[in-house]
Amino acid sequence: MKVNSKIPYTGTTIFSVMSALAHKHQAVNLSQGFPDFDISKELIQQVSEAMQMGYNQYAPMPGLIELRTALSEKIVKCNSVSINPETEITITPGATYAIYTALSTILHAGDEVIILEPAYDSYIPNIVLNGARPICVPLQAPNFSIDWNVVNQAVTSHTRAIIINTPHNPTGYSWTKDDIKELEKLVSLHDLYIISDEVYEHIVFDGRKHESILNYPSLYQRAFVIFSFGKVFHTTGWKMGYCVAPSTLTSEFRKIHQYLSFSCNTPMQYGLATYIKDSATYEMLPNFFQQKRELFLSIMKETPFTLFHKTSGSYFQLMGYEKISSLPDKEFAVWLTEKYGVATIPISAFNHDGSDNKLVRFCFAKQNTTLEEAALRLQKL
Repeated sequence: MKVNSKIPYTGTTIFSVMSALAHKHQAVNLSQGFPDFDISKELIQQVSEAMQMGYNQYAPMPGLIELRTALSEKIVKCNSVSINPETEITITPGATYAIYTALSTILHAGDEVIILEPAYDSYIPNIVLNGARPICVPLQAPNFSIDWNVVNQAVTSHTRAIIINTPHNPTGYSWTKDDIKELEKLVSLHDLYIISDEVYEHIVFDGRKHESILNYPSLYQRAFVIFSFGKVFHTTGWKMGYCVAPSTLTSEFRKIHQYLSFSCNTPMQYGLATYIKDSATYEMLPNFFQQKRELFLSIMKETPFTLFHKTSGSYFQLMGYEKISSLPDKEFAVWLTEKYGVATIPISAFNHDGSDNKLVRFCFAKQNTTLEEAALRLQKL
């Protein structure tokens, strides 16, 4: 039997392609967004203790109340906002899953969702699978800020929601208070939902403060705010995240969640519930990753790559290669991996139409020795 594909133009993601290519050619993998350094020994120990104590069966559908309570306390500390752990927090098997579930909660056939591009590559398939249509609005180079006039012009009577992502993957742009004000006007005028992807919430630089939707009551009442334990605690392979939303939205979110996965890894929830009580585990992240950003930028000065915009958040940095090659970015990324042993991600993969600005994305969430080895290889260009 032949399957009538719901997303016929979708193949293997560029992240899988480039990581496989990096493995094949023994390249330094600065493509996919995962650290190559160890996670906390304390966190490993806390998860191990939960396993040994017998916490290995299904967790409650919304997640362990111990973890949700710890998250509620964390939100008070970070955002000065009171969130009900019983009715407003749901633990999910990763943030990408939570984004899909949130979209499934609100979308119907014929709806439209605004996306700011370049954008994380799961957004469009998630929208299409729910019978809706993505409306892509380009961000403004060189710093990839938002042209709110263009966003407003993209709204129609079918527009149901807007997806936002700050700090932004892949560009590193971090939202400002002015962006928040413009978003408030937009969603109020057109009665839109917000899907807020905030997985890099603690990875912000140069003294900036993360502008979370949780900080703005008028926005939060219409939002699904999504976070990742994997990005914060370097445990991307665990696929653990959570969604924070008002009780009315959470109730509908959980109706779908209960039939997609029902619950998440139990011992890891116990371990995380204990671990996040110590605020130092996440308060150290801005300085930790800023040091890596500065190291990466300093060693890249010895290469022919061009810096247009210093990332202000996330652990990614875009670089131009116009002084090196005229190849399209996907071909350039393959060539760089095969010939010089460093894997990156071409930015056209984040644009629905494959728009190519001759930019590639480097991940600097790596050991210093890994970054230095990559630089030695790139200096041969």
